[in-house]
Amino acid sequence: TYAPKLILLDISDTNCIQDVAKEILNCYGCVDVLINNASMKVKGAVQSISLELDKKIMDANYFGPITLTKAILPNMISRRMGHIVLVNSIQGKIGIPFRAAYAASKHAAVGFFDCLRAEMEEFDISVSTVNPTFICSYYHQPAPDNWEASIWK
Repeated sequence: TYAPKLILLDISDTNCIQDVAKEILNCYGCVDVLINNASMKVKGAVQSISLELDKKIMDANYFGPITLTKAILPNMISRRMGHIVLVNSIQGKIGIPFRAAYAASKHAAVGFFDCLRAEMEEFDISVSTVNPTFICSYYHQPAPDNWEASIWK
C-alpha cells in the first residue's frame, strides 16, 4: 500500500497538467485507474455568455481531462493495463437551453473518450464514460444579469 499524497490541480490550467502527471508517476510509478471527475458549468443565454467564458468551460470540461489522460496514457499503454473513467453528464448526449457552452464541452468529451475506447482495446485498457442526469451543485441562483456568478465548479 502507498501513503496518500495530496496533489492540487486546476484541471482548467492545461499548462500545469503535464508536470502534475509526472509528479504522480514519479511518486507511484503508475496509475491503475484514472477518474476524470472535474467540471465547470455556466447557465445563461448564448448571446449573454462571453467567448472567454466559453473557452474557460471548454478548458475545464474538455481540454483538461484529455490533457491529463494523454499524460497518463503512455504509462498505461506500456504496461498494457489500466482503466480511464470520464464522469461526464447527460448533457453530453442532449443539449438543453441556457447550457450551450457546458453541453458543447460535454459532447466533445464524449466524442473523444468514445474514440479513445476503440483505440485502447488492443492495449487492454478500459475506457468508461458515466453520464449522470442533473445534479444540484449549487445552493443559490445568481441574479439573471450576473452570468459570471453562475459559474459552478
